[in-house]
Amino acid sequence: HLLLVESGGGLVQPGGSLRLSCAVGALPFGFTLDYYIVAWFREAPGKERDWVSFLVSSGSSTNINYVESVKGRFTISRDNAKNTVFLQIDSAKPEDTALYRCAAERVNFLGDVVTRPDYIPRPAEYGSWGQGTQVTVSS
Repeated sequence: HLLLVESGGGLVQPGGSLRLSCAVGALPFGFTLDYYIVAWFREAPGKERDWVSFLVSSGSSTNINYVESVKGRFTISRDNAKNTVFLQIDSAKPEDTALYRCAAERVNFLGDVVTRPDYIPRPAEYGSWGQGTQVTVSS
């Protein structure tokens, strides 16, 4: 499994912005993000872990999506050279308050996730997890 380290969380007022980072460490030999799907999940006390966004891109195929509640406000991206996936949070709402965790899994463990338009990430599918970074949206 990969070592994933999130950063960038903190306290932000409603309407504010944060950029979260998910950096891959302890790289396997020949590592490239092309071989992995990376998803962001969030969890709050007393609530189930829910997906937020995912990004998978390999060859000429790319698949990106967001949970409905964050569409138009969050943006996922990656920098292969830095082995890092980002989650830009704009127009933050109190409902976004949660521990944000990134997770990754080999594309070849999940079949056609690169092309499946209706794919929804599920925690059990992901073997590598970061420790999380806390986002608190409050006045």
